[in-house]
Order: sequence, then C-alpha cells, then structure tokens
Amino acid sequence: MIRLPDHLQIDDPRFRDLVHPTSQLERLCTGFTWTEGPVWFGDHACLIFSEIPSQTLYRVCESGGLSVFRQPSGFNNGNTRDRQGRLVGCRHGFRDVVRTEHDGALTVLASAHDGKSLNSPNDVVVSSDGAVWFTDPTYGIMSNFEGNRAEPEQGARHVFRIPPEGGAPVPVISDFAQPNGLCFSPDESLLYVAESGSSHDETVPSVIRKYAVDGAKLTPLGDFATLDCGLPDGMRCDVLGNLWSSAGDGVHCFAPDGTRLGKILIPETVSNLCFGGADGQRLFITATTSVYRVFVDVKGAEPWTRSARA
Repeated sequence: MIRLPDHLQIDDPRFRDLVHPTSQLERLCTGFTWTEGPVWFGDHACLIFSEIPSQTLYRVCESGGLSVFRQPSGFNNGNTRDRQGRLVGCRHGFRDVVRTEHDGALTVLASAHDGKSLNSPNDVVVSSDGAVWFTDPTYGIMSNFEGNRAEPEQGARHVFRIPPEGGAPVPVISDFAQPNGLCFSPDESLLYVAESGSSHDETVPSVIRKYAVDGAKLTPLGDFATLDCGLPDGMRCDVLGNLWSSAGDGVHCFAPDGTRLGKILIPETVSNLCFGGADGQRLFITATTSVYRVFVDVKGAEPWTRSARA
C-alpha cells in the first residue's frame, strides 16, 4: 500500500475513497493576518477570499498570481454565490449582508432586524429557492481587529433567513452562543450550523448542529459532530453528503451519519474551505496566514463545483 502523505489522517476506511495517496498540499499564497470566506468562480477560473483585518478581498487565479478584488471590503468575512452567479458576502464593518451585482454595484440585502443593527454577519448560504441564510455572531463588534467595536443591539446571536422575494431578515435559530458556518446537505433537506462560542467561553461545546429543513421552517435534530481540536467555523458538503469542516488542526471530514472519516492536516488554524478548480475536485482552504489547495476525489455539492465551468 502506498504510504499516505503527512497531511492525510485516515480515521475510517471510507476516507480513502475521498482523498488520494499522492496528492500534494500546496500553499498558494501567504503573508496574511486572518484569511476567510473562500468562494470559487469557475467562470473566471479564480478563487476569491477575504483577508478580514486588512479589509481586502483577494483573487487567486488558476494560472497563478494574486490580485486585489476589492479594497476596502468593509471587513468582509464569509462569502458565497447565488444561483445567478453573484457574489454574496458578510461585512462586519457595515454589519450587513451585501450582494455584488454583475455590473459591480453593491446591493445591501440585510442590515437590521426589528429596527436594530445586526451584530456582525459572519457566514452566508443561498438555497435553491433564492432565500439567503446567514449567521450573526458578535465577532465583528468585539474589537477593532475584525470590524468596529460596538455594543450588540440584538438580544441574541441569531441565524437569519431572507425570503426569496427579499425583505427583512427573519430569525430561524436563536439559541447559539456564537453561530458561525452554515452548510446545506446536497438535497437541502438538512442545514448544518457551527457553534464557535468556545472561542471566548470554554464551557461552550465545539459542535456542529443539524436541522431538518422544510421551506423556512427548521426542526432541530441535535448535535451532528463534535470537534476534538479547535472549533468549527466554515463548512462545505460534497455531492455524497459528507461534511468537511474547518478545525484547529486542519479540515475534518464527517460522513452523513456523523462519523469522522479523516482529516486533512494543515500547519495553521483553518477558518474556512470550499471546493473548486477546473474539475471541481480541489479543496481550497483558508487558514490563519495562508491559502492552501489539495486534490480530493469528490466534487462539492454547490452547483458551481459540479462541472468544469461554473
């Protein structure tokens, strides 16, 4: 049997079908302070990611080269794409969720609830019906490092949903210490939500919770997985329904039944990840100071990673 590279840890035999023993862990770029929010744009053959403290959105092209996509970014954190291919991002500085139109104009989708400013939107996903779901912890107002220090106006750290037709965001979950990453299962019947409250309160468990989805209604299904290193932040599902989560020592991969299959070990704390590349089988990983890429033998569940072009 071929010896596994140092960046792969097999916890369950099923993980061998999702990775490759001769894959290489590549560091694409480095020298940052805190990278986040990777999102793949196959139609431009590039990855866009956030560098929160410097208020910069960067672009990394498959052909090589790093360039600035937007600066200042308003302390932009998490990103996704909607079904029209538009970039949707969470800005700590403006405490809002914003969409980049095809002509480059910005449309604010949400900035308040019940007449009060949001905390600091963190991560976002868009379901196939066009609804926008986002988390609203307080990380961006706790200091001036990732946003602007301020007192929270919301009574809780909600997960919100913006209806497909637009309008005010509606709280759908309100019992997290700090809700963070969001991810739908491939058929959107399940929503996974990361609890990252252990970042400031060690009594909060580092868990990923699971919810059944019925339109705008969520039914709690309990804890899906517990991390044994660090806390969960950004997450993505592959087409088989496996959940890939950021962690303190890399990326943890969980089967749909919650079994941890294995890890991709990274020498920095991982914040987020996404699938991409021309074949949809490159996992892009944002870590503390760097962005990494590694081949995986499965495609991401998001529609723009299922084919060679977005």
